[in-house]
Amino acid sequence: MAPNLSKLTSRTDVKIAVAASAALGAWILKNSIKSSKSKNVKPGQLTLEESVQYMIKDKNKKSTKAQVNAKFFKELKALWKIMVPGLWTKESGFMVLIALSLIARTMCDLWLIQHTTFIEGSIITMNKLEFKKLLTQFFVAMPLISLVNNVLKWSIGEVKLRIRTNLSLHLYEQYLKGFTYYRVTNLDNRISNADQLLTTDIEKFCDTVIDLYSYISKPLLDISIYLYRLTVNLGPSTPGLMMAYLLASGVFLTYLRRPTARMTVQEQKLEGEYRYVNSRLITNSEEVAFYQGNRREQLTLLSSFYKLTRHLRNFLNFRVAMGFIDNIVAKYIAIVVGFYAVSRPFFVKNHNLLTVGTEQDRFRHYYTYGRMLVKMAEGIGRLVLSGRELSKLAGLTSRVTQLRSVLEDINTGNYERTMVDRQPGILGPSTLALTPGAGKIIYQDKIISFDKVPLVTPNGDVLIKELTFEVKSGINVLVCGPNGCGKSSMFRMLGELWPIFGGTLVKPPKGKLFYVPQRPYMTLGTFRDQIIYPQTRDEMVRRGRTDEELERYLDIVQLSYLATRDGGWDAVEDWMDVLSGGEKQRIAMARLFYHAPQFAILDECTSAVSVDVEGHMYQYCREMGISLFTVSHRKSLWQHHDHYLQMDGRGGYVFGEIDNSTQEFGS
Repeated sequence: MAPNLSKLTSRTDVKIAVAASAALGAWILKNSIKSSKSKNVKPGQLTLEESVQYMIKDKNKKSTKAQVNAKFFKELKALWKIMVPGLWTKESGFMVLIALSLIARTMCDLWLIQHTTFIEGSIITMNKLEFKKLLTQFFVAMPLISLVNNVLKWSIGEVKLRIRTNLSLHLYEQYLKGFTYYRVTNLDNRISNADQLLTTDIEKFCDTVIDLYSYISKPLLDISIYLYRLTVNLGPSTPGLMMAYLLASGVFLTYLRRPTARMTVQEQKLEGEYRYVNSRLITNSEEVAFYQGNRREQLTLLSSFYKLTRHLRNFLNFRVAMGFIDNIVAKYIAIVVGFYAVSRPFFVKNHNLLTVGTEQDRFRHYYTYGRMLVKMAEGIGRLVLSGRELSKLAGLTSRVTQLRSVLEDINTGNYERTMVDRQPGILGPSTLALTPGAGKIIYQDKIISFDKVPLVTPNGDVLIKELTFEVKSGINVLVCGPNGCGKSSMFRMLGELWPIFGGTLVKPPKGKLFYVPQRPYMTLGTFRDQIIYPQTRDEMVRRGRTDEELERYLDIVQLSYLATRDGGWDAVEDWMDVLSGGEKQRIAMARLFYHAPQFAILDECTSAVSVDVEGHMYQYCREMGISLFTVSHRKSLWQHHDHYLQMDGRGGYVFGEIDNSTQEFGS
């Protein structure tokens, strides 16, 4: 009675422990969901997300539907051709090496099953000599098995790096082709976080592709080998039951996992938005500090953060629920089916294999084939569970394909931008046929000519219906007018950042037109790099330029003392922070002198420079033969220009020669 009572008590304890853990897990899950909805919210108050009016809006109104279907395999095939460019490439070689390593690993597993069975048999039969011999063989084989495992790990890691490199280089080539990096944000609004796609998403995509390759290849190989061995020795019914279960459970679990791809896409999107909100604060930290907007920015940051964590929690709950079902269907029930399948031949009294030999041989056969069946069941389970990774891969494939297609569209001049309903602009509702790229650009030295070119913003606002004027080399033009009148739009068309919607634009080739903004860009690198940007030191040397020439430009802008600091021309600093606003503007003018273009656009680029230094720089531009388009409200600059372009902000403009009367008008 006592032993039976002890067994009953132990079983009862196990049941109580299981029930308690399940109840505790359910309580934690319930309260985590509840707390995620009501944290920091008092009755009658708005939630954090509701208290912040600004949220990153979904620029692509149509939600991306990522599923494991024909479209997914087509997209994956297109990306695969980029990652593995050919059959006779190193990437293909590493894929073959992975396959061979998987085969070798399976053969090692098969050898281990048989050899450990023999070792255990020698222990049971008390054959000490056989035991020592088998143990020595096992010890000698261990380095080879370890080598196979680590070659597999190395080949997987190497091929991940290689395909990520190929895909990243391809996308960066498209992203940095022409002005695509500018247009993808300013002219097209299908992608809001290209940095997230180019970094994190590509890394996860490449890792998932190769992991899925190994997850599927190894189980398929195991199933094939063990299926053959079991069919030959035990008959087709035993492995047939397992294969039938594989088909049924795979279809069932694939159906349940359908939301995984969509939730993966949403996770990556929210991660990118949260990253963008943080970088936005860093970029505009000075302005926020002046406004003392830390509390407002905190609300925005936390709103984006809680939006992300709420989705991650929902995704976690979904994965836990699916994991519960996966374990039951793909693991435990598979083991039950395996035991039932392997037991069938052993209950047949006249089975050819099992009726021959002693009871010990019968036990050894059961042990060997039972382990094979367990290994096959594990392979089936891994193959079924790989559907989870396949759904995740579908989401990542959709994200990377979206980036690739958008970059290709932009490089061919196709833009998509969601217009918003708003009050009529300067000219009221447009009657123009606004087609990006409908205008014509002619490259010609020493002339800039607008012939009936409409100034149109990417949102479709027509600022000037037809702009017509001509400026030849040697003429400086002062551009003036209120904010939003079209000054920046004209310069962006000159720089080919915005498409031409009509008319004809005649301008010098790229490289002969230079732009100097009010807040100049300082690159990462040496002090020399700030002057010669975007050239490199090697390009500077090849063109026969010297540091003495750069020193002369620094003397003109009165910054020669910067070259005498520690490190001189080779000093490396964070120049955006080290240099003052006026120093950065004068560095930009020295950069202009170095490149000596035919035309230069100066957009309030001397607002932090004293009038005497400004006049000296403008005089040197005229001596070098650089024709200027200047946007400035300083009265002192009229004397350095020959013509003016006055925009009134209502769609009208005047282009004329500067004389005493116009200088008084400008004053």
